[in-house]
Amino acid sequence: MADIVIYTDGSARGNPGPGGYGVVLLSGPYRKELSEGFRLTTNNRMELMGVCVALEALKYDGSNVTLYSDSKYVVEAVNQRWVFGWERKGFAGKKNPDLWMRFLRVYRRHNVRFVWVKGHASTVENNRCDELAVAAASQPNLLEDRGYDG
Repeated sequence: MADIVIYTDGSARGNPGPGGYGVVLLSGPYRKELSEGFRLTTNNRMELMGVCVALEALKYDGSNVTLYSDSKYVVEAVNQRWVFGWERKGFAGKKNPDLWMRFLRVYRRHNVRFVWVKGHASTVENNRCDELAVAAASQPNLLEDRGYDG
């Protein structure tokens, strides 16, 4: 089984406001792009939702994944292991507990390494994710982000 490379990005205008995520999954010769937009959400929620959706799209448990994101919120929460402490404390006082719990369920099914990349820089696939996220947020009839609590 080939290693999988994932790029994710999220975007929200107004923060909170309309937002979306974009994902590029790469495995050997295969490429898949995912995106979706929401009426009212935040940038951090879209960054994290993109990661969740990307990992949920993987077909096989135990996949070796390198995930690139320009979200320090997500990358540092995992790499610094903060999210595991938040989980032990029931996410008390933390934003986006619904998405962090969703993330942990799927994260534990794979071998994931997170890498931070500078946003809006020369990383082609990260820029593509940004394009997907912005386009998704600009569509008519956006979905409701049911977990956003304002």
